Amino acid sequence: MAEIQRAQDASDRDAETVDQQALDEVVRFTSDLIRIDTSNTGDGTCRERPAAEYVAERLAEVGIEPVLLERTPGRTNVVARIRGSDPSADALLVHGHLDVVPAEPADWQVHPFSGEVRDGVVWGRGAIDMKNMDAMMLATVRQWARSGVRPRRDVVLAFTADEEASAEDGSGFLADHHADLFEGCTEGISESGAFTFHAGGGMRIYPIAAGERGTAWLKLTARGRAGHGSKVNRDNAVSRLADAVSRIGAHEWPVRLTPTVRAALRELAALYDLDVDPERPDFDVDALMAKLGPAAKLVEPTVRNSANPTMLTAGYKVNVIPGSATAYVDGRVVPGGEAEFRTTMDALTGPDVSWDYHHGEVALQAPVDSSSFAAMRAAIERFDPDGHVVPYCMSGGTDAKQFSRLGIVGYGFSPLRLPEGFDYQALFHGVDERVPVEGLHFGVRVLDHFLRGVPGSR
Repeated sequence: MAEIQRAQDASDRDAETVDQQALDEVVRFTSDLIRIDTSNTGDGTCRERPAAEYVAERLAEVGIEPVLLERTPGRTNVVARIRGSDPSADALLVHGHLDVVPAEPADWQVHPFSGEVRDGVVWGRGAIDMKNMDAMMLATVRQWARSGVRPRRDVVLAFTADEEASAEDGSGFLADHHADLFEGCTEGISESGAFTFHAGGGMRIYPIAAGERGTAWLKLTARGRAGHGSKVNRDNAVSRLADAVSRIGAHEWPVRLTPTVRAALRELAALYDLDVDPERPDFDVDALMAKLGPAAKLVEPTVRNSANPTMLTAGYKVNVIPGSATAYVDGRVVPGGEAEFRTTMDALTGPDVSWDYHHGEVALQAPVDSSSFAAMRAAIERFDPDGHVVPYCMSGGTDAKQFSRLGIVGYGFSPLRLPEGFDYQALFHGVDERVPVEGLHFGVRVLDHFLRGVPGSR
């Protein structure tokens, strides 16, 4: 802890070094990046290159050398390394993705790719997920370059393609084919953590992600006997598939608490003055959820595995029984729950429906008692002393899954202070996605403070 305190003291001396130029730049960069449409429909047509070139230009302007890398033409990634002052310290990866999910302009109050700044708010697809963090990364390191600041650890920046689909053209490609660029990185930070969660009664919670459920996107296939729709058919592929999908949708998964979720439950319960022990055999997590109010949303999706049917395909004509039918299921698996998930899916699909992974990625856990987590907590609390930092596990996934192949432990830490009424989780992939200018300013201050002095794990 002495190492953390020394780093904190050094960072405190420089706490107000985020200048007005950096604050202006983070807003401008967020807006500019939103205006570059990098919608990823998952069909391979996305082109992140214009956004990657924008990022590379902003880095090069201040003498930071970017490397642009592609597996597929137009699907561009940017990587750069900023040397730290302590060669013995391990490196830290800071990563953000450049692609966004699609948006339908007719549904929005403001055009989703306008990047409009209106009444102190930046509007557009990517304002939360996650061109805001890309902009914070750029604004922070550009200020360092202008003022001659060096972080203690090497900081490796990665701006990736394809996170909103398979990541095969993004972090997966980088991890599998350019591991040398991440030499020495033992930890990483990225999206979906350190945002303000309003828990009622004026309580502000900042959940920092220290885990992710695994991805298990499944393809189900039922086969039967094709025939005329007017005839009796006991081998109907559509009926078989429908039965399996219905069983999957109705299944009640058992509680499986991971160390990260247990830590989250303990800290959340303490905020509500509840005396609970998640280690007890008779611990009732659902009963606790009922007492946590809005804060239950932070842990509810991650106390179990889940499987939600999402797509169905069968047939080509109303009076023809097809010989096969397919469905897709979005499965998510808690760390350590993989075997149970597979066994359960075998039972739910039954003998007449086969299933396989359409796409799968590992579940992740990160220690909540690490010096880096403590430094993240301290950075948030410095700029919001009345805020409460808690660990949590993400219900979905990020590029941290791919970077974990390199032994990099991932945390969700993209700080934002949000006023009441800004529902971060609803805006994620939602309509009218937007971010307050003051939230971006808070994020740059926190990120700068953390990155300057965060101790390494060696």
